[in-house]
Parts: sequence; structure tokens; C-alpha cells
Amino acid sequence: MSILIDEKTPILVQGITGDKGSFHAKEMIDYGTNVVAGVTPGKGGKTVHGVPIFDTVREAVKQTGATTSITFVAPPYAADAIMEAADAGIRLICSITDGIPAQDMMRVKRYFLRYPREKRPTMVGPNCAGIISPGKAMLGIMPGHIYKQGNVGLISRSGTLGYEAASQLKELGLGISTSVGIGGDPINGSSFLDHLVLFDQDPETEAVLIIGEIGGPQEAEAAAWIKENFSKPVVGFVAGLTAPKGRRMGHAGAIISATGDSAAEKTEIMKSYGLAVAPSPAEFGSAVAAVLKRA
Repeated sequence: MSILIDEKTPILVQGITGDKGSFHAKEMIDYGTNVVAGVTPGKGGKTVHGVPIFDTVREAVKQTGATTSITFVAPPYAADAIMEAADAGIRLICSITDGIPAQDMMRVKRYFLRYPREKRPTMVGPNCAGIISPGKAMLGIMPGHIYKQGNVGLISRSGTLGYEAASQLKELGLGISTSVGIGGDPINGSSFLDHLVLFDQDPETEAVLIIGEIGGPQEAEAAAWIKENFSKPVVGFVAGLTAPKGRRMGHAGAIISATGDSAAEKTEIMKSYGLAVAPSPAEFGSAVAAVLKRA
């Protein structure tokens, strides 16, 4: 099985007429993803790659039955696009956009709280590589050919480290059930914990690799939950071992405080809760292979 998306999931692309939206929509279609609609205000009635374009998400959902959206929308307008998708009944929203202002993401999070928990949309991103269920569907910007279908769940804040993990697993003959890029922004739509719950319920996922980064409490919260609730082996890794404290680091916007959220501290927290920890990015594949052998 897979989580979040499969070959039947009806997907719409917000911003499909832009250069990035058009390029990646074609990549997704070529991969076999069920892209049923595109949305660009003012471009309704046209097509891109054979996909009908609508002026609004609500109209696209009504005409095509889309349940999932991916947004290629510029940062100043991305929050409105996400909220429009939620308002139209989209249940899963993946935002690729890098550079959405933190205040806008706070507004999105508050907007989602309007919905009862059972109807609240799931958001992945922003500033992420997206989601892929290998051999079934791709909702993102990743190179699909490096992903082999299999039984390892992958959750990563870093897109490129997620690619590295997928490549190493494939080299070892191991595959991925679903890979989720949750993004590295300080305020994101969903966390490690949100997706760990889904992987725990997926009968075909036998182990999970989580790749974290400096800054924030998500990795520690996930590790604590794993010890008490998760029924499968987990390998962890935290990037940024040499990052200086008190300094903003890279595209992720992570800031290291005095204690608690550096790579070394997060790594020790993971170990204290019983997670296997990959010593370096070069050992993602071998670390996962080892826990699968012991399971």
C-alpha cells in the first residue's frame, strides 16, 4: 500500500500554466499520476498537456472530482491558493513554494482550524519536494526514476537528503512505500508525527526513515511518540551537526537556540527513545537495511 496518494488519486495543479507548474505537471503525468485538472485564474477553458484548466478550484473540483492539489504559486499569493483549495473541499494540499512569509503560514494554520478535525485538510509543505508513492503517483518535483517501490516509509525535511536516501535504498534493492517531504520552513503544514501515524497503519510499510534538520521541536516530539506508540523500526538522522548556535541556517530558515534543537542534541534525544540513528547521510541505506534485518 501507500499513504496519502496512489494511482487513483484525482489531482489538480494550481498554477499549471506557469513554467514550473507546466514542467512538473508533465513530469507527474508522464509518471502515471492521475492529473485531472489545472487552475489558473483567467485561463479557464484552455488546456495544458491535455489537462483542462479552470478559473477556480471550486469549479475544478465540481467538474472533475479532484481531491488533492499541488500548488505552484508565487509566495505572495500562495497562502490564498492554499486556503482556496481548502475552501473548495480539497483534502490533501501539497505546497512546493519556497519563501512563503511566516505570517502567511500562520494565517493558513488558523484558517484550517475552522474545519472539524475529521474534515480538516492535510497539508504537506511548503518549501518541500512533495510526495511520491513509487510506481503509483508523484505529487511533487522529485526525480521519479530514483524511487523503487517497496516497504520503507520516508519522511524528510530536506528534499535533497530525501533523494539521497531513495537512491541508496534502491542501490541495496530496497524500496519505498511513500516518501513525504514535509519541508524545512519554521511553520509547515504537517509534521513527522502526522505521517508516522499513517505509516503505522499501513500494513505494507515495515520500517520508516525520518530525516530531520536543525531548529524546532518536531524530531524530539516524533521520537517520544515513536517509543510509546509506534510498532515498527525507525531510523533517524538530523542534518546540521556543525551549525553554529543562534544563527539562521540556509533555505530552511532554521535557527539554533541555546539548547535543545541542535543536530547533536536531537540525535541524542532520538537515541534515548530507542531509535536507530544513521551516522551520516552516506549510511541511510545501510542503517535501514540493518533494522529490517533485525525486525
